[in-house]
Amino acid sequence: MQKVEHIGIAVKSLEVSIPLFEKLLNSDCYKKETVESEFVETAFFQTGQTKIELLEATGPDSAIARFVDKKGEGIHHIAFEVTDIYAEMERLSKEGFTLLQTQPKKGADNKLVCFLHPKGTNGVLVELCQEI
Repeated sequence: MQKVEHIGIAVKSLEVSIPLFEKLLNSDCYKKETVESEFVETAFFQTGQTKIELLEATGPDSAIARFVDKKGEGIHHIAFEVTDIYAEMERLSKEGFTLLQTQPKKGADNKLVCFLHPKGTNGVLVELCQEI
């Protein structure tokens, strides 16, 4: 794993949260994107080397909707950049981590992604990201 790629924050409303984070980070939202397969709309910010991804559910079947209903708004996941997501998935699987996908899938911000089950990572949802 090369670096923290971004921190994902679940929100109820991008309309409310984007202006809040623009003020907080003193930085404009540089990209909004819908990931239809995940029933989520995202908004990205960059401050220095760090990216923040806000995630709003677009439907009740979204993992973000379930997260917000259960835990409220807040940090949803931490994503790490990898150079070879297939090799990293194989390595982590051999190390005993539970992968939530058997193959990486297309995520937001032009990335291939795979998530690790939080039960094996001290309760933290970990995302692996590789630039497409």
